[in-house]
Amino acid sequence: MVKRITYLLVLSFIILTDSYGQDPTFSQFYANKLYLSPSFAGATEEYRLAMNYRNQWPAVPGVFHTYSISFDKALASFNSGIGVLATYDVAGSGNLSSTNIGLLYSYDFNINKNWHIRPGVNFKFYYLGLDIYKLVFNSQMSGSGISPSVTPPPFENLADVDFTTSVLVYNERIWGGLTLDHLLSPKTSFYGDESTIPVKINMFGGMQIIKQTRLRRKNQEILSIAMNFQKQAKFFQSDLGLYYYTNPLVFGLWYRGIPLVTSQAGDALIGLVGIKTNYLQIGYSYDFTVSNLISSTSGAHEISLVYEFNNLSMGQQRKRIRAIPCPEF
Repeated sequence: MVKRITYLLVLSFIILTDSYGQDPTFSQFYANKLYLSPSFAGATEEYRLAMNYRNQWPAVPGVFHTYSISFDKALASFNSGIGVLATYDVAGSGNLSSTNIGLLYSYDFNINKNWHIRPGVNFKFYYLGLDIYKLVFNSQMSGSGISPSVTPPPFENLADVDFTTSVLVYNERIWGGLTLDHLLSPKTSFYGDESTIPVKINMFGGMQIIKQTRLRRKNQEILSIAMNFQKQAKFFQSDLGLYYYTNPLVFGLWYRGIPLVTSQAGDALIGLVGIKTNYLQIGYSYDFTVSNLISSTSGAHEISLVYEFNNLSMGQQRKRIRAIPCPEF
């Protein structure tokens, strides 16, 4: 009980002081492409529906869950793509939550015969909420237990708008991109202070090291190396790993951290297993903590589901968007 109360008090202090918000992170960032970069909007055969769930630190009292759902469509006749993305993140026993709903657009340019460049934008609505009645303050604790609060919340939940822009460059084997998020600096203070979400910089990329297809067995094998670097205010994170795909299975191994920069061995080792068919992709990953929190968090679980489909009838032809070689998880 004492441990739970301590967590509640720490969370209350963080929420009710002048602090800067940070974004949730997905380990399977290529399974949530629109969250990674709006340049991926419509980079599919025709339609794509993606759902993602992350359970961060299940051993810590309170919840740290992130949900995401997106839908996008290729506009091949216009070399474009459109999409919608909604994310919901809830943290702690006070249900401190952030909700984002955005509309995305991207356009694909041919640089030359082999290379493409794809800029994208995301206009989104931002909502920040807190259930203060679930928090426990010093005035509520007594020798007989915890008394319920009768004081109404001294603030209202917060709404704002935000904007993201990105660019993606790729050919048949290599890809790389840059995303700038929170360019409108949405407010995060329930009391009207000048607390905002800092701009997040996301650099990602990779290449297919091995790609071979066995025609008789109709079996494709791909080994890819990929990276994802994020910086937000004074915080930064780096992911580096490998994907191996052999029809229909996908395996991945990632390292999260920046060696020699911090005193810790890193943040996590991430293992991934998935199934990829022509239409459906299902993935599960687990973050094994290797930092100083190794004994207190129980890592993180993440599940992704992506369904791609089209409405083309047999024999119908249409212009197709060039495939981007990055992995699906």
